[in-house]
Amino acid sequence: QVQLVQSGGGLVQAGGSWRLSCTVSGRSFSIWGMGWFRQAPGKEREFVASKAWNDGRIYYGDSVKGRFTISSDGAKNTVYLQMNSLKPEDTATYYCAASPNVQFDKGWTIAEYEYWGPGTQVTVSS
Repeated sequence: QVQLVQSGGGLVQAGGSWRLSCTVSGRSFSIWGMGWFRQAPGKEREFVASKAWNDGRIYYGDSVKGRFTISSDGAKNTVYLQMNSLKPEDTATYYCAASPNVQFDKGWTIAEYEYWGPGTQVTVSS
């Protein structure tokens, strides 16, 4: 069984920073890509960032470009999301996801991922 263990979310003031982590554990498989999505109440799940494991390609959603950074530690099967200059509109539940698909492309869509973390709440106060 594969598990994605996410670090805790939190409450942060606008303009502040927060870092999330996500570690893949359990049954071993080859990771081809990992990503972060978020979902605010009443809204659809939104792409935040992704990273391809083989060549390191990185993509960001338009709303977070220049503020968020995705990184990884392959030896630990862990992906991080550093969030800077946070805004109240960044308030959401953040989900990490992993793909075992060798054809992993950009990782922009939910369908590209097979395994998901439970989600962690990040609240940005104004």
